[in-house]
Amino acid sequence: MRPAAARDPLAEAAPAFELFGTAHIAAVAVVLATPVLLGIAVRKGGERTTRVICAVFATTLLCNEAIHWAYRLATEGANEFVQRHLPLHVCGIAVLALVVLLVFRKRTAFEMVYFWGLAGTANALLTPQIEVGFPDYRFFQFFIAHGGIVAGALFAVFGLGMRPTFASLLRAYGLLAALFAVLLAVNPLLGSNYMFLRAPPQAASPFFFAPWPYYIPVLAAVGFGFFCILLAPFEIAKRVRRAG
Repeated sequence: MRPAAARDPLAEAAPAFELFGTAHIAAVAVVLATPVLLGIAVRKGGERTTRVICAVFATTLLCNEAIHWAYRLATEGANEFVQRHLPLHVCGIAVLALVVLLVFRKRTAFEMVYFWGLAGTANALLTPQIEVGFPDYRFFQFFIAHGGIVAGALFAVFGLGMRPTFASLLRAYGLLAALFAVLLAVNPLLGSNYMFLRAPPQAASPFFFAPWPYYIPVLAAVGFGFFCILLAPFEIAKRVRRAG
């Protein structure tokens, strides 16, 4: 069962989120524009500019997460925080992996951010699990975190010059399967629903069309398919270069 959300008095006075409303579309547009602008900046500015951009990007993500955790603890309490807001969803882990990627340029972190972020978090941007809209703090927090993952994955490719491979795909999928196995044990202990393994999300999503638990293998297959789609442009480009 999904743990019941604690009553948040601030949510009652906040503006409601409008799916594909003006604020939603504007936020997605900013997310897509960010890696383009950052990529241009690092190409023109060189390594020093790249280090500064990566440091500012990573600091913004960490501060956003820290403020979010403090806010949730203060408004919902420790029990609710443990059940709902630990960084155990794919998106929460991808944010931390992105920080590692930006600071240390670690290959494994890139693979997680690229495949997990673009396959999973991109869907979260299109069907956000938030009830409050612009200009509420939680609207900004959500899109900084989730939009940051997508923007960071694209920036790593077009700004930092990192490229996924088939081995990358297998490692990223293997790590996702390992997280799945861990959460099968952790969720019942915490009374939580991380990775939505015990109930579907509240937000509408085309990927949760099957009832529980049948949507889980469906998501596993769909996820692998998305991973392959994300790899395909690089494999095609590699074969074209070899043929040429």
